[in-house]
Amino acid sequence: MLDQSHIRKVLAKVQQAETALSDPAVLGNPSVYREKLREHAALKKLEHVANLYFRLLSDLDGNREIVRDGGDADLLAMAQEEIVAIEAKLPDAERAVLANLLPPDPSDARNAVFEIRAGTGGDEAALFAAVLFRMYSKYCDSKGWKISIIDANGTELGGYKEIVFTVVADGAYGRFKYESGGHRVQRVPETEAQGRIHTSAATIIVFPEAEENDDIDLPESDLRIDIFCAGGHGGQGVNTTYSAIRITHLPTGLVAQCQDERSQHRNKEKALGVLKARILDQQRQAEEAKLGKTRLDLRGSGDRSQRIRTYNFPQNRMTDHRINLTLYSLDRIVEGELDALLDQLAAYDLDQRLQDEFSPAGN
Repeated sequence: MLDQSHIRKVLAKVQQAETALSDPAVLGNPSVYREKLREHAALKKLEHVANLYFRLLSDLDGNREIVRDGGDADLLAMAQEEIVAIEAKLPDAERAVLANLLPPDPSDARNAVFEIRAGTGGDEAALFAAVLFRMYSKYCDSKGWKISIIDANGTELGGYKEIVFTVVADGAYGRFKYESGGHRVQRVPETEAQGRIHTSAATIIVFPEAEENDDIDLPESDLRIDIFCAGGHGGQGVNTTYSAIRITHLPTGLVAQCQDERSQHRNKEKALGVLKARILDQQRQAEEAKLGKTRLDLRGSGDRSQRIRTYNFPQNRMTDHRINLTLYSLDRIVEGELDALLDQLAAYDLDQRLQDEFSPAGN
């Protein structure tokens, strides 16, 4: 049974959070206000699941008291049925409370930055990269989330050698953070005349978008900025002005570029945003390595080229190798029906975190 006094102590912070949201100093600072709003939302969610848990415990005690007191046979039978039903619900209720007691990852609430790159497989790999981009786009459309393309290097056949984009939505990174890694496809390519199944791959990296209050100093002396003409599919010029921007962070060698906008200023702004996100992601990986983090989580914080998933079109099968999950609904998955997959990845990761945080051995 959970420590109710600890839960109530945490819930006492709800009033503090509500008071902070009406503080003029907080209201006047958009980044602080956004942070307080997220904190309040998390506490209210804990309050909801905790109240359900407390109600179950109260009902359980009441029914057990009826059984102890004895009396009317029908009433005793009803109480015993209630006890069985409540005891069946308690594990899930406890898990929901524990999940909301875990310290939240502040990055989860942020926008997500995606990089999809064609891997082995030539034109077919580029076409698969386009399938993945379309899959995520359709999922975002179904949620009402906005996608903004930063940079795209297309092919004559309609594939992508590389595409970089942001998903603008509260909680986008938390939803997509398990997608980093190698994605493998098995299918008969459009370019295959003999009907043979080919295997090709694409690599995906997802990281949280940088925000205004992130402490990232980028002096001009640390940056090399290259300006060039934007290119379309097959290298065809999109416009004749030098508006595309490539920025290299000299201390780390990280590179970001943007050619989606016709304005050089807007392209520079977007490229800087991606560069800051990459630097933040690199810092996170370095910090976890320094702390000796050994549990390889689903975010692919180790080898980003690790094969995490296989899409087998002839068998309509998708397999996520990290959690041994196989779904025979690939036709719907590539149309953006990702909730069944993403929910199970999130549930698995939550189980690992709960085990790390609350197991007696502290493992």
